[in-house]
Amino acid sequence: MHLPSVRPRPPRRARPRAALVTAALAGFALVASVAAGGAPHASADPGAAAVDVTVNAAEGLGTIPATAYGLNSAVWDAQMNAPDVQDLLQSAHIGALRYPGGSYGDIYHWQDNTAPGGYVAPGTGFDAFMGTVRKIGAQPILIADYGSGTPQEAADWVRYANVTKGYGAKLWEVGNELYGNGHYGSGWEHDDHADTSPAAYARHVGEYAAAMKAVDPSVKVGAVLTLPGNWPDGVMAAGESADWNHTVIPLIAGKADFVIVHWYPGGSDAAQMLGEPSQLSGEMAQLRDELDAAGAAGTPVALTEVNSEVDEDTQPNALFGADVYATALESGAFTVDWWDTHNGPQSIGTAPDGATDYDDYGILSSGTCVGSVCEPPLDTPFPTYFAIKMMSELGRPGDQLVGAGTSSPLVSAHAVHQADGDLSVLLINKDPAAARQVALHYAGFTPDPASATVATFADLATSIATTTSAGATGWTLPPYSLTTVTLHPASGTGSALSAPTAVAVTAATDTTATVAFAPSTGGAATRYEVYRQYGTTSELLGSSTGGPVTVRNLTPGTTYTWNVLARDANGRLSRPSDPVTVRTGTPANAPCRVSFQTTAGWGNGYNANVTLTDTGPAPITGWTLAFRFPSAGETVSGFWNAEVTQHGQDVVATPVDWNGELAANGGNSVSFGFTGANSGAYPPPTVFTLNGSVCTTT
Repeated sequence: MHLPSVRPRPPRRARPRAALVTAALAGFALVASVAAGGAPHASADPGAAAVDVTVNAAEGLGTIPATAYGLNSAVWDAQMNAPDVQDLLQSAHIGALRYPGGSYGDIYHWQDNTAPGGYVAPGTGFDAFMGTVRKIGAQPILIADYGSGTPQEAADWVRYANVTKGYGAKLWEVGNELYGNGHYGSGWEHDDHADTSPAAYARHVGEYAAAMKAVDPSVKVGAVLTLPGNWPDGVMAAGESADWNHTVIPLIAGKADFVIVHWYPGGSDAAQMLGEPSQLSGEMAQLRDELDAAGAAGTPVALTEVNSEVDEDTQPNALFGADVYATALESGAFTVDWWDTHNGPQSIGTAPDGATDYDDYGILSSGTCVGSVCEPPLDTPFPTYFAIKMMSELGRPGDQLVGAGTSSPLVSAHAVHQADGDLSVLLINKDPAAARQVALHYAGFTPDPASATVATFADLATSIATTTSAGATGWTLPPYSLTTVTLHPASGTGSALSAPTAVAVTAATDTTATVAFAPSTGGAATRYEVYRQYGTTSELLGSSTGGPVTVRNLTPGTTYTWNVLARDANGRLSRPSDPVTVRTGTPANAPCRVSFQTTAGWGNGYNANVTLTDTGPAPITGWTLAFRFPSAGETVSGFWNAEVTQHGQDVVATPVDWNGELAANGGNSVSFGFTGANSGAYPPPTVFTLNGSVCTTT
């Protein structure tokens, strides 16, 4: 049966969301020549400077999990378990399949494969789905019905899956996008509970987790959160003092094993959409800060739905998709699950390269039509399919993500140090018409220039082209293309030492932190060195011959990312450890104290209140409070009870005519507020200086 022409989930465009950053991408005239593979081709401008791409193999960003490259499967998709679909998913190395499909998760009853109020296609029941999961070697991510189900129904599903059938299904979400249940005024998610508040959801998550783990203690249960900077982040219903995340996280800490977020950033056009992935790392970092602050530090994060909502079936969305998969994994997500396998066309549009867009979120064609315009034959891969497949050219589970960066917003780069020693670099040219010359630079890796394997998915192509090439420092990227360059290490340049493991911060103050780790294997290490990730360079902070390393002279109120590497007797460094996050506090006995509180938010803006107190022995007449926004996407759009100015990310507040006096020893406090506008992440400032002195921040 054909899929519905309108996907059976709420229209994304009707949903509130944050304002979006406009990417500085220019339009260019399409070059007429066409490459042999059918893609638009243009030679790089000989007068244009090459884009510098720097790869730092000493900057470890984490290991690619088995569940990294995920996809959504929906019970209204009659083709979800077809043999040719299974073959395509296996070829793309899909490692996770999410079921039964988005908002259907809150109306779906697994026992009889029904979804009252929705359509369920024949042959899409749980056992059939697990047949696909097993054939392609993936892991299931299952949505326990929260909206119309019960903890007992979820527990019975766990029993059937893992006790009766022995499927070993470990990852279970409690509901889908429950913040969309109408509690904040926008309701697309089914929820039969009388109390639809975030607090009620969090309490019920604990009930679901207890019931499911009573059947199988090994299952991992996930709770729904929102991604900072995206609706309904910051929104509070009447009578509430905290938004969804700040209500849910403290209540599910210690009960939920992971958290779930979705990301549909949208954009007004392809150029704007292609700038969105640069926001994601900041939003993920802010989410981790929220988890840490609420007693849920270290909780794994799953990005179980993502799509751009712009030019869905064309090359721009493929470029977006590859960029997002890599960025989210570098930011610590253990799975990134594209929405979705088949979805169906809705309207007809045209992408910047002239390709037809069917407004179809699927990676495979449904073979249906809008009026007289029809999609390609059933199961024809759209470009987004090849985006996922290109990720498996970059790296497979067990390989290590490492640092990479570029000198141009039109070219993105991501890199993986593969388990066999090779280094692979993904290069994304976001220019719709002009080829881009890139110059590669390496730190922590010495390439063999004799041979490189180059895989390219060019614009309007129908397959990935793979060639071998000599050289290791320069390539020309076709317009609107994904390219991976895989290089062998030069002989004798690597160390036999393994990366140090079990990295942890054992103590931290406002200016020091101590890092402990398990030693390397594979030989004798002469020294262990702690490096700060600093863009695409690494800054040596301290070392030891085997014990923990204490790093001093740190900046108060600062977040650092560090790696530990071992050095062998020949002076060669091992691979880096997984990253460790270090957060310094502010001085406990400072001469001033500042309290910062976000009092309201609406996704792309917020109100904040700042209270400052003189805790020193002398009164202050006339004060200047300075702080810095951690994110470049934050601006002050209004203020009260102070004069506030901003220069770049730096903000300065001074008193108005009636609140310039601060009494000594905490005799009084002064408060002022401001309205902030944000595109993407908006983490709170962490360091405040009052008349030049660093304050204690609460």
